Parts: sequence; structure tokens; C-alpha cells
Amino acid sequence: MNTAEQQARKSIDTQLTAAGWTIQDRKAFDRNAAFGVAVWEFGLQNGQCDSLLFVAGKACGVIEAKPAGTTLSGVAEQTEGYQVALPPTVATRGTPLRVGYEATGVETRFMDRVDPVAQSRAVFSFHRPETLHEWLEASSSLRLRLQGLPELNPDGLRLCQIDAIKGPEQALKQGKARAFVQMATGARKTLTAAFLAYRLLAQADARRILFLVDRNNLGRQTLKEFQSYRPPGTGKLFTDLYNVQRLAAAGMDPTAKVVISTIQRLYAQLSGVELSETDEDASDKNGTTVVPTREIHYAPSLPPETFDIVIVDECHRSIYGNWRQLLDYFDAQILGLTATPTVQTMALLRQQPRG
Repeated sequence: MNTAEQQARKSIDTQLTAAGWTIQDRKAFDRNAAFGVAVWEFGLQNGQCDSLLFVAGKACGVIEAKPAGTTLSGVAEQTEGYQVALPPTVATRGTPLRVGYEATGVETRFMDRVDPVAQSRAVFSFHRPETLHEWLEASSSLRLRLQGLPELNPDGLRLCQIDAIKGPEQALKQGKARAFVQMATGARKTLTAAFLAYRLLAQADARRILFLVDRNNLGRQTLKEFQSYRPPGTGKLFTDLYNVQRLAAAGMDPTAKVVISTIQRLYAQLSGVELSETDEDASDKNGTTVVPTREIHYAPSLPPETFDIVIVDECHRSIYGNWRQLLDYFDAQILGLTATPTVQTMALLRQQPRG
């Protein structure tokens, strides 16, 4: 193993440990040593994979490690070859293995074989073993469940609201990483987002949704919209059905299904900085949200898989500079809301799945 490979493995070990994995060498292999075990240089029927992942004692995925600078988008085929070559003596969650990663210690890509279009995507870091176990137990993924989303009942919706729901749903079904919705001021885009959130939670079993704003007053308004919204046919308020939380310094309630946060508050949670409410609303003389200079890092309390969907309100002014870190941190599909998209907004949020 050369120096570049050793450095990559060291960085990958650090990231796996942060995400809750126990690292093992094949000579000391014990698949039940922890809930999540990553075993380096595991022998397979067609060679040796860099790391075999075990969750709850059963193999579920592989990691193909490469030196920094390697173009990972072309490595997925090699990973797939290892996913089908397990020795018959190894306990598995099924063959081929569902989970595959390619990593350099600087860049990480991930693929879930049950997705309707199974292709690798860029992720900030490795998922926690508990997360993979939850996905494995479900025998599906959100991207797969979205294919069964029932037709929208348009009763009570304006035409612009129907379009603002159907468009994002189609983008999500296609596996697109990012999309945006343009709605005129006064078209009640937050209420429309609540309608969409209900469909994703109730009919596609989304785990959790983040609603991102850049001012505290917008956060309060958003919470009021969710508190007053009655999903059709339920006879109940949205907040009677699902826990909706505004993120505060104390952190996220694990039972929350919709989390409303300012960009500033979330940045503070991921970078470890102290933040006052005044800081959350800080802006420059032109009224533009002040952009941070510190980089965010992996946060065990808010791992990248915390949210399935991120909805960015007023995305034309809140997705640039270092705020982009938040979009790249979460392993989530992102929907932007705006009345006035800029050329940059359209270029960023009309991207195909990250590649």
C-alpha cells in the first residue's frame, strides 16, 4: 500500500468512526463486535474488497477506497462486482449487497441498489449503521416509494399551486437532486409547501423534511402556516398529525417530522459556533444575509441523512457562497421556493442528480 492509499484509508477510517462504525482488520474479524462493523481487505470470491460493511451482524455493503484525486464516478462498476461475490459462509442481508460506497477520504459516493434508477451520488460522508439498518428493514428507499405516490387531488387548489406540487413531485420521482418552484408573491407558496410535505410524509413515508429560511420572522410565519393547515380528508391540523419544530440552540427533537430553521441556526449547529437571535437575522447594508466564512463539519447530532427533503425558501438569495455547504452536507433532495429566480438560481437548482 503506497502513501496516497494509506492516507486515504486513514481519512476514511476517521469518517467511518465519526459515523459510528467500528473498524476491523480481517485478521481480527468479528461481525458482532458492534452494531456497525467495517472490515478492511475482506476476501471475496472474485478478489478482495477494500472494506466490507456489516450491520447487526450481517454484510450489507462494500467500500471501494481510492487515493485522493481519483475520479470516483467511474469506480461504481468495480464496487458492483464485489457486491455479488460474497462467500457462502458470510451472513448477508441478501445478495447482491444493497449498499455501495466509493471513497478517497476527500470525496465519497454512495449507491442504493433498490432505487428505481440505481446510480451513485455524492454524499458528505458515510451513513450511520443505524440509518442503513432502518433502510434495510424497510426493503425500499424514498426514491422507490415516490414512484407509488398517488395522483394529486386538485380540489381546493389554485392552478399555480397544482403546478407547484406536480412539478417538484415529478423531479423527485426522476431522482433529481435539485429543483425549484417559482410562485408569484401572494400565491401562498408556504401553504403549498405544507401540502407537498404532507403528501411526502403520509404517502411516500418520508422520514423528515427540513424547511430552510433566512430570517426568524419567516420561520415564525412558516410555523404558523403549518399549524393552521388541515390536510384534505384528515379533519385534523398538520401539527396534530406530525411534530413540527423550529430548530433552536438545544438542537433537534428526534420525533420532529418537519424542522423549520434559519440557515444561520443550522450553520451554527454544524460548525459549532455560538449564535444569538440577533446573529440569525444579521444582514449587510444591502439587506443581504451575512455569509459565514467557517466551514461546516460532520455533526453526529445532525448526520447528513437527517433529512430526506430540504425545502429552501427565498432560494434566490440564500443558496450562494458558503451557504452552499448546507446544500452539499445533507444527503437529501432539495427544492427551492422563490418568486424571483435569478439566472444563478435556475442554473444551480435545475441540475441533474449530482454527478
